[in-house]
Amino acid sequence: QVQLVESGGGLVQPGGSLRLSCTASGSTLDSYNIGWFRLTPGKEREGVACTSKGDGFTAYADSAKGRFTASRDKAKNTVYLQMNSLKPEDTAIYYCAADPDTSARVMCHIAYADYWGQGTQVTVSS
Repeated sequence: QVQLVESGGGLVQPGGSLRLSCTASGSTLDSYNIGWFRLTPGKEREGVACTSKGDGFTAYADSAKGRFTASRDKAKNTVYLQMNSLKPEDTAIYYCAADPDTSARVMCHIAYADYWGQGTQVTVSS
């Protein structure tokens, strides 16, 4: 069973950047499809970027396309979410999650995964 720990959240001004990290233990991330999700009070959990373990394809939410980039460092067993041109509406708790079987597209579409990190707060405000 994989354990996930996110880091890198914080307060940033509109137009700024943050890079979130998600480090895994207990298992290699190579065995999992990986997703980044966010949760804002009053809204449903949203899949932001989900990457397939097989071909590395990443599905991005429309709100993230062109601004967010998901990547992976296999040697560190860590995945990243680079977020640029941040907007106040990006304010949320961001979670990484892993699933061995659910496809990346489905993970993001229904915001589902078997294993979740504890989340990291991202606040975009001037």
